[in-house]
Amino acid sequence: MNQQFSLILRILVLLVLAGNFPVQAQDKMRLSDCIQYAVANNPQVRVAQLQIADAEWRIKENKSSGLPQFSGGGNLQHFLKKPGLPAEALGFSAPPGTKLYFALSNTINFSVQANQLLFSNSYLEALRASKYYREYVQDQLLVATRNVRNQVIDAYLPALLVSENLGILDKNISNLEKLLNDTKAITKAGFSEQLDVDRLELSLSTLRSERQNLSRQLEIVLNALKFAMGKPLRDPISLEDNVDGLMQEFGTADLSSQINYMERPEYLSLLKGRDLSQVQVDIYKKNWLPTVAGFVNYQGSWQGNDKLYWIPQAIAGISINVPIWDGGGSTARKQRAVLAVQTIEVQKQQLEQALDLELENARKQFLNAQDRVQNQQKNLDLAQRIYNTTQTKYKAGVGSSFELVTAEQSLYSAQQALMQAQYDLLTAKNAIKRALGQ
Repeated sequence: MNQQFSLILRILVLLVLAGNFPVQAQDKMRLSDCIQYAVANNPQVRVAQLQIADAEWRIKENKSSGLPQFSGGGNLQHFLKKPGLPAEALGFSAPPGTKLYFALSNTINFSVQANQLLFSNSYLEALRASKYYREYVQDQLLVATRNVRNQVIDAYLPALLVSENLGILDKNISNLEKLLNDTKAITKAGFSEQLDVDRLELSLSTLRSERQNLSRQLEIVLNALKFAMGKPLRDPISLEDNVDGLMQEFGTADLSSQINYMERPEYLSLLKGRDLSQVQVDIYKKNWLPTVAGFVNYQGSWQGNDKLYWIPQAIAGISINVPIWDGGGSTARKQRAVLAVQTIEVQKQQLEQALDLELENARKQFLNAQDRVQNQQKNLDLAQRIYNTTQTKYKAGVGSSFELVTAEQSLYSAQQALMQAQYDLLTAKNAIKRALGQ
């Protein structure tokens, strides 16, 4: 899911960094605002919170089986035809036709019973497992919160760069419009050719068309951000941050600290899963322990034909259940539980290697992005000087419109390349913080 989400965003970035989007000036939100909103409204976080509540009720459910259990019941029965045999068939001396009945016509019964579990190893281990499960779902909430935060950042950064690129494009269009008007005036005065006007109009038309086309894609990028936040798509949103501000907010990249696996919620979740599997091992290791329970039962009944007689009884006792042989089933379950623990140990080693690789790759990507930003800034400065010089020559009548349009296109390309490099640098900084569990 996260890989697909990142792939979609990367495709959008490649599309939109070639131009810019108009941003509605309403419902402005900073990156921190978007993250805060997402933590409160994203369905992933809400589901994780519900799982914590479910874990609390599961703990209470497990504890309840070790508390006193009370039950009661009763019944009323009337024999429409009572079972019986002739007296002589039973060896009794009685007048002919006499029958002896085995039940009375009417019976009213009721009973009250109390049971108390006195000892059960499975019950004690279940309480321990409940504690681990609560910690596990709490870690899952941290994982969900971290994932949502990262998804919001991954959606916010490209949208922000597109928004800033819009300002640059508008400035370029404004400058080109002014140059075109000046060129038209010069051509009208006979100091320039119509070809120069046509070239500038073509360049301006291309920029306007590009802006119009990309402006239709703005909603796609913003909808991706709203989806990550859990915000309704119909709600308007615009971005308040700027790239320079985020560069400062993200701070310098940590290129030396060692990774602390315990700072990664997914690592903690794996350890809690191992603890839960170990509980299963402990249960099956001690499957020979008995289960002891006490009970008290009180019963009363009225029995009779025409007249009912009260017959009470009460009983108390202790039941002991000792497993002797189950055909090897408990041994097989224990071995499966041991294999589950061993499997998690292997997964833990694999996760540690993956986290190390993630941090190493993020740091290398940061260094590469840092070099690209520096190089692209130099290229942009150079392209800006070339454009300014070409424009000055053109206005002085010693340069061609073709040279001016070429310099203009080079300037736009340099601006977009710098924006892409800045995006990569911000992404790499965030990737390092993410890998370190910050």
